[in-house]
Parts: sequence; structure tokens; C-alpha cells
Amino acid sequence: MRRFSLAFPLLLLLALTAYLIPPGTGEQAGTTPPSVSTQLPDALPAQTRELFNALRPAVVRVDSLDTRTRTGGLGTGFFINEGGDVLTAYHVVKAGQLFEVTTLGGRSYPARVAAFDEAADVALLRVQGGGPFPYLELGQGLPQVGEQVLAIGNSGGDFLQPRRGELLRLNAEASSSDFPQGTLEMSAPLAQGDSGGPILDAAGRAIGVVSYIRVGGDGQTKASYAVPVTQGGELVRALQSGEKRESPLTALVGLVFDQLHSGRTDPPGAVILRVTPGSAADRAGLRGCVANRDGQLTALGDIILSMNGVPTPDSGTALDQLKRLHVGDKVNVEYSRAGERAQTTLTLRAQTAPRQGSTDPCTRE
Repeated sequence: MRRFSLAFPLLLLLALTAYLIPPGTGEQAGTTPPSVSTQLPDALPAQTRELFNALRPAVVRVDSLDTRTRTGGLGTGFFINEGGDVLTAYHVVKAGQLFEVTTLGGRSYPARVAAFDEAADVALLRVQGGGPFPYLELGQGLPQVGEQVLAIGNSGGDFLQPRRGELLRLNAEASSSDFPQGTLEMSAPLAQGDSGGPILDAAGRAIGVVSYIRVGGDGQTKASYAVPVTQGGELVRALQSGEKRESPLTALVGLVFDQLHSGRTDPPGAVILRVTPGSAADRAGLRGCVANRDGQLTALGDIILSMNGVPTPDSGTALDQLKRLHVGDKVNVEYSRAGERAQTTLTLRAQTAPRQGSTDPCTRE
């Protein structure tokens, strides 16, 4: 398959202002290394700073591009073997078709989605060309509540920077969401752009993949959450064997969010990219984006402002609410369309998966 052209990074630069597949054949030559800050690492305790410097080369920036809407996303990932397998969050890559990972040295490589588990919000990217790569060892067992953890990510315009915090609890909300048992809750101040990055214990092992954050009314991160990963665990084995698991609940709801524009509207909300035909969202009358015949975006999708009275100022908050649903639930949704507010009811019915319809993310004018 073809190698990515030099235009690919330019398209990403034009499209990437937010959060967030054909295989190529090698790295993007002559890439200028991103700006690397020393301020955050210098604020770490000496031992943690040493750990960060040793492990940082195994972490990458993940850029995604939807070739049809020219919208992009930004996240984080990390190598788990020298051959180029990268773990990241599934929501970072879900809406894209072209993917690129950038290493600490500024080298960029095309990648493809080799496997994913939508319910766990974890995906496996396979880098095309290059290597051997530095990689992170995965954890061997359960971490301990109260221990210090280190995250490395790309939020706030910082390239592969550290975020430090405490592990607050295990099994966070596992009984009321479709996250797997063991979900980690941390005090690390993570933000958009850190999704998919590693959570590291004191020994430098990756014990989790950053998935979502909880934001307070002041816009500050109150808690961060990661999906646990262990060496030889069922989730990692399934991903490395190439399994692609879709969430039945997500199929019933039928919503894909626009990561580029979510949280950046006025008022802020979760912007819908696509609605699956026959899904609960489709029956509720919700709409995705609109494009002209040339595929250029002409109108954003509906902006979900709240669900059952709970504000949804961004897609992460909306996904958090959706993960709590069960078949038979009804959800009152407040949304905005073309500046006008409206309400609808989203009802989850027990049924076979809705038809997929067109793969085009936007309705054509």
C-alpha cells in the first residue's frame, strides 16, 4: 500500500485543534521534532523524573484524520513491543481513517487499526515500518490504592509531558457502566489529548490506558480514569490476536461523536458526528453532520447539552452517561440544532443491532 505523502502532516495541522486506514510502508522522513518542554519534568521528584525520562521514548502522539470531513483528533499511545504495536484509547481512533504516530525524536510513522474493544475503550494500532521501538512492560497484577502513578500525554499543547497523581480506587463504577472490572480512578490532572496514554506505577510498568476524565463545573478535572491492562491478560491477548469487538450497547444507542468540535460550541456540548440508521438515536430524531457533494462539512450535527438533566459539556461526559444505560432505559436528551434548543427521548429497545447504512459520517446535501 502507499506511503503517506508529505501533505498528511499539513492536513493534520489544519484539522487538529482538539482531542481527540490503509497501511503505509515506512516513516515520514525529515519530520521536525515537536517542541519539548522541560518545565513539567523539572517539577517532578528526582526519582519520578528519572523514571519519566527513561520511559518517555516508548510513548507516542497519535494523530487521526477523517479524510471525508477533513476533521482530526489528537491522543496518546504507547508501544508494547519492539515490533510497533501501540495501545491507545478506542475513542481516539474511532472516527478516523488515517493515523500517524510521532515519537519523542520527532519521527512520524503511518499506522492502522489492527484490533479494538469498544466496550473497554482500548485499540491496538500497528505501525508501518521502522523499529525496533522502545516499549513499556505491562503490569503483572493489581496496583495498590494510594500509590503514586505517572501519566505521559499530549494535553494542553504539551508534547509527551508528565502528569502525576494518586491511585484513588479500583473497580470505579464498574457495576454501573460497561467498563471492565478494575477500572482505575486517579487524581492525576489529565485532559483532552492524554487519552490513550499509559498510567505507570512506581516500577515503570504500564498498568492502564487513559480513557476518560470527570470535569467539575469550574472546568477543572476532578478525577481521571484508565482501563487496566496486564501482561498476558485477556484484553491484551484478544487485541494482539486481531479481535475487533463492538459494544452492543453502543450499537443500540447509535451515536458517534465529533471529537474535533465537542466542548468547543456555545453553549458547550457533545457534537454528534454520525447517527446509525435504525438506532435509538435515529428513532429519537437526532442528526449528525451535513456535508456538500464534495464532502466538505457545511453544518455540525446536533449538540447534546444534557442527558436526564446532567450537563454534557463535551463528548467524554456524554459517553460517561451513555455507559450507564441498560436496555429498556429512557433518556431525556436536551440538544441544540442550528442555534435552537429542543428535547427528545432516547429509548433503548432490545433488538438486533441496527443496520449500518452508509459509512459516510455526514448526511449529503
